[in-house]
Amino acid sequence: MRAVLGLLGAVVVLGVFSSVVRTLVLPRPARSGFTRAVRATLYLPFQAVADRCRTAAAKDRVLAPVAPMSLLVTLVLWLASFMVGYALLEAAVSDLGPKAALMEAGSSLFTLGFASSSRSALTAVDFCAAATGPIVIALQIGYLPALYGAYARRETAVTLLQSRAGSPPWGPEILARHAQADLLDSLQELFGDWERWSAEVAESHTTYPVLIHFRSARDTRNWLVSLLAVMDAAALHLAFNPTLPQTQVRLALRAGFVCLRDLADVRGIAYDADPSPGDAIELDEATFLQGVERMREQGFPMERTPERAWPHFKGWRVNYEALAYRLAHDIDAVPAPWSGPRRTTSAIMAPVTPVDRRPVG
Repeated sequence: MRAVLGLLGAVVVLGVFSSVVRTLVLPRPARSGFTRAVRATLYLPFQAVADRCRTAAAKDRVLAPVAPMSLLVTLVLWLASFMVGYALLEAAVSDLGPKAALMEAGSSLFTLGFASSSRSALTAVDFCAAATGPIVIALQIGYLPALYGAYARRETAVTLLQSRAGSPPWGPEILARHAQADLLDSLQELFGDWERWSAEVAESHTTYPVLIHFRSARDTRNWLVSLLAVMDAAALHLAFNPTLPQTQVRLALRAGFVCLRDLADVRGIAYDADPSPGDAIELDEATFLQGVERMREQGFPMERTPERAWPHFKGWRVNYEALAYRLAHDIDAVPAPWSGPRRTTSAIMAPVTPVDRRPVG
């Protein structure tokens, strides 16, 4: 019986230690079943409430605490699991009962010292437990600045995009606003910034997958919808104006769908790695023409007609549409034009578009 308790305790301690290392220490994508199970379990009741909300703003308020709260719950469950695992080891090397073993393990794990034993076998387990508690807490404390630093950098670009893309953002709105304000020359800089942004998000959100569920400070903003808007703007730019400089636009577009594929790999989402430009997409031509009309109203230059540009736009969008729609559905992103369905039927929020007023005379 003691051998079984010892084996079970070792499995628990080593399993939780593996989860801690994969989540907090390893600087590369490493899936932890423990942390995924915690997040999924915590997510269910909040999502059930959010599904009953009638507005996107109410849904966002319900879902906003889930990801940060999962960090705290994960730490508590790590420590609780370590305490159970060390208690099993304590019981395996002594004649302590369940209550006494838990007290011995808890006293050592949290370095309280109110329960101790002079037995050498127990002392060895106590030393291991005493080292584990502070190390796990210190790692979690060091983990939070890196996590929130990556979140802040992500949200800075999302907030800056609001004046260029509406709120919530929309691909045609980016091109329309730049044409309206005579800022078409700055599009190359925008696409360059979002190429770097996509690379950074791919790195941080695969290393710390919980960031995928961190929501923006305002319910009309979302990192995924912003990325989709920039990618749509790039695809529209390439489809309508083939003779204009394309290098930076193509790089931004490619960085965007590579980012989405990296996130899909972490979440275990299947996708076509080599889609054909002729494959079907969910966005229909009538909806596409509505966006084109918004661009035309504001004077965006178009070398191709919408009919000729549509196949080219489809050929670009097929690379990222399905993944963007799937992730937007999974995280219940703000409903926005050209961003696919959500878990529950919600009115699509049209981008708020201020008029660029200029002095006359």
